[in-house]
Amino acid sequence: MRKSDRARRMERRHARMRRGAGLNLVSLMDIFTILVFFLLVNSAEVQTLETPKDIQLPESIAENKPRETVVVYVSHDQVLVQGTPVVTLAEVEASEGNIIEPLKTALQRQSDRALREAARLDAANREVTILGDRELPYRVLKKIMATCTDADYGKLSLAVIQKQDELTEGAVTTG
Repeated sequence: MRKSDRARRMERRHARMRRGAGLNLVSLMDIFTILVFFLLVNSAEVQTLETPKDIQLPESIAENKPRETVVVYVSHDQVLVQGTPVVTLAEVEASEGNIIEPLKTALQRQSDRALREAARLDAANREVTILGDRELPYRVLKKIMATCTDADYGKLSLAVIQKQDELTEGAVTTG
């Protein structure tokens, strides 16, 4: 038996209505794209230096944020480069000159591996950050800094805890 045009049209309409509503993914993808860009832009403000619990950093009112650099960590008993033990603090204090050879070798190895191409070519752009306890003797810090400059690192930074200036302390800022 043959169906009329009206009956076929009604069947198609009922089949379409049984399927349910579709999801418009274009606007959903736009929202997620904006969210991803927002998170990428704002994730650049994250500070990358983690302060170890066994040292107490000195305080400073410096405004500069830390950058990703080679990190020399001076604990109470040893010196580490990027978390790898290099030399003990007793050996550093007992050494005669200002240059600590195991530290220099480790720093040169890090500069060959970790730094950008421009920093490899130009020693003035190589950066190193020193994390040391506030009770660290100056003679040890002096030897570590001299070794860093001898290993062709042009910029030395000392990690500190930022404290508020006395003038701005207690002041309310709005943004």
